Amino acid sequence: MDDRIRDIDRKILELISRRSELYIQNLKETGQPYAPGDSESLRELIEAHNRGPLSGRSLERIFTEVQSAGMIAASPVRAAFLGPEGTFSWIALREFFGTSVEPHPLKAISDVFRAVEKGEATYGVVPVENSTEGAVTFTLDELIETDLHILAERYVRISYSLLSASSDLGAITQVYSHPQPIGQCKGWLRQNLPNATVTEVSSTTRAAELAVGEPASAAIGSHEAVQFYGLNVLASMIEDSRQNYTRFFILGSQKARSTGKDKTSIVCAVKDRPGALLDLLNPLEHAGINMTKIESRPDKKKVWEYNFFIDFIGHEDDAEVAEALRGMQEVSMFIKILGSYPVGY
Repeated sequence: MDDRIRDIDRKILELISRRSELYIQNLKETGQPYAPGDSESLRELIEAHNRGPLSGRSLERIFTEVQSAGMIAASPVRAAFLGPEGTFSWIALREFFGTSVEPHPLKAISDVFRAVEKGEATYGVVPVENSTEGAVTFTLDELIETDLHILAERYVRISYSLLSASSDLGAITQVYSHPQPIGQCKGWLRQNLPNATVTEVSSTTRAAELAVGEPASAAIGSHEAVQFYGLNVLASMIEDSRQNYTRFFILGSQKARSTGKDKTSIVCAVKDRPGALLDLLNPLEHAGINMTKIESRPDKKKVWEYNFFIDFIGHEDDAEVAEALRGMQEVSMFIKILGSYPVGY
């Protein structure tokens, strides 16, 4: 190896050690194993100072792994997610935490909430909405009931592959997958496998398991699933939209601190009367707060009544946000702050 490279490597090792010492010290002082604002700060730093030749994405992954190792050195971290490994929730977990945390795969979104609530996992990673198929209603329903807080969000690019034990696309007569991937790939399926039977199953994992044992079948799932099931990739990027993203939340028992670039999520309900929703949103307008999302969801306990999930810019500790929330409280039947967290990317 070139001596110049070895000298640089030595300096890098020294700096990583020093950085890790400071990072561990900061984590212990705050009492939070995971600092949600750090990822966004690192991304901004990389964007501002990266001179190449490595891409910003490559550098971000390197720094994520350095932080992940430091986090584990400070305190063991277990993260629950909708498993098993190879799912998009697993991919999101790795983007949030790197590879050092202990992954805790579970069979249902509700199980992820329960694991964190019971202390069986430090954090939970759950999908909340997809840019093509809309809200993940299981997550919204759980957010109403839980005492956990949203700590961070991340938008993960969703790209599907067609996986099979066969190596011949023309031999496929059966396709399995979860309803959402099927919906996101229906155009490709019509064009490329018009005569195949498409069957909905409980998860992309179940689809892969079925494809392993049926040579004339295929599963729609993540490309990463190949390494866990030994399947062939018959086609990649089969989703109908290249702008296909899923938004994920990190859930935890502690609140996230303000970073100055935050978003707040709430759920609330109003009385069924003319102008009630407008009255609810007026405090945000008066405070000059930008609302980024509103989603209605039927109340599972009251027939023909609805809850509204609302996202807006700002942290609940900000003075203008606190004032707006007080105004919203006055005109709502109930209001619950789900979390204030750094704006994701």
